[in-house]
Amino acid sequence: MRKYRLVSKKGEGTFSEVLKAQNVKDNKFHAIKCMKNHFESIDQVNNLREIQALRRLSPHPHIIKLEEVLYDQPSGRLALVFELMDANLYEMIRGRRTYLNPELIRSLMYQLVKSLDHMHNKGIFHRDIKPENILVENQEFLKLADFGSCRGIYSKQPYTEYISTRWYRAPECLLTDGYYGPEMDLWGVGCVFFEITSLYPLFPGSNELDQINRIHKILGTPSPDVLDIFRRKGAAHIDFNFSPEDGTSIAKLIPHAPPEAVDLMCKMLVYDPSKRTNAREALRHEYFKDVRERDDANNDVASGENSKSTVANAPPGGPSNVVKHRHKKDDDMKRNVPLPVINKGNDGDPSECQQPGDNAAYEINELPPINAANPLLKPNKPQDAKATKKVNPYRTTNNPPAQTLPPHNPDVLLAKGRKQAADKGYKLSTIAKAAAPMPPQPSTKNPGGGAKPRTKPRRK
Repeated sequence: MRKYRLVSKKGEGTFSEVLKAQNVKDNKFHAIKCMKNHFESIDQVNNLREIQALRRLSPHPHIIKLEEVLYDQPSGRLALVFELMDANLYEMIRGRRTYLNPELIRSLMYQLVKSLDHMHNKGIFHRDIKPENILVENQEFLKLADFGSCRGIYSKQPYTEYISTRWYRAPECLLTDGYYGPEMDLWGVGCVFFEITSLYPLFPGSNELDQINRIHKILGTPSPDVLDIFRRKGAAHIDFNFSPEDGTSIAKLIPHAPPEAVDLMCKMLVYDPSKRTNAREALRHEYFKDVRERDDANNDVASGENSKSTVANAPPGGPSNVVKHRHKKDDDMKRNVPLPVINKGNDGDPSECQQPGDNAAYEINELPPINAANPLLKPNKPQDAKATKKVNPYRTTNNPPAQTLPPHNPDVLLAKGRKQAADKGYKLSTIAKAAAPMPPQPSTKNPGGGAKPRTKPRRK
């Protein structure tokens, strides 16, 4: 059954590619993540780590929603259908000439930390926090996505060493042989926090050693106690004899940022993972005071409405049964249900996973073939429906105007490029001539007919 009409390709990774598709029944758009690995059975699909994690974490307003699982057993192909968001954080800040509104940054970071707090309370950490995995809608509603690298918090260490994207990789991931935990997610959040504030990455290392060097230059030399911890669990190829250095400090790199934002950022970017702030502590930080109060007020209103509807729909046994049922549900949610073992279709070590918990059944549907014989079709025009605009409860109405980036940045980059070209011996005039279009060439045909005039003597 062809339920979806493919529209375009959104992106591609090592293990999957993401397509934009339209449901042929209701004309709604979705994001379909097509896995490159092949799966031999439905049980193997249901035991996939990403599916298990999304089932345990949903529903949550800041976690991407998995709407459907498409599996074709004869071919072993698997696709996950998600809600479609407008863009990711990287696309949102790419090419901007003005800083993001400070209140917008505050709102986005609060939503991101809330998603991590929910994840960690459920016994899962993400392991790949970066702007590309943070989706936004209407440039203000945020949802965390891509749980293909997630792990169980209580699973046995050491973990996979080469995890997370290098620029957002925590020191314990770089300096140890896989001894890290959920604290690495907060390091990634701190890097993202800096990037959406400054519009450039904080630690863009070209390799692991360069990554460590960049962290060292900005944060300074770790304390001897921290170095001893890393040395005991350290990687063999790392030299822990760091030269003493105070570091540039984050505050000097973003002088336009509020002091509370810089303070929270510094608490997220701490060498020692045991002293790094966690998600719950970050939500209580002074930087989130206003947005937290608005969020608490909205939750109180929503809980009051839900309690009224719960009492109205109470079973014949009376309200006591409702209370017992609610307490049982809370106990189930607090229980740390481990992640499953994936026998096939995953490159991870089975020892890195845990036993599966209670899983709801998913509807399995056939995935339409994607090949040269099935080109991307144009979508039908969606039905004209006036959707009510969402209101972000985390933002204030009196937002200050956006700040403009320093006007010298483009000129500095251009001057730097010219200097590098001159140092390498390139002449800008030569480059301009090479890039200029070629003048039209005269025709080689003889207008008078007959033999073609010879311009060179015949070779003997």
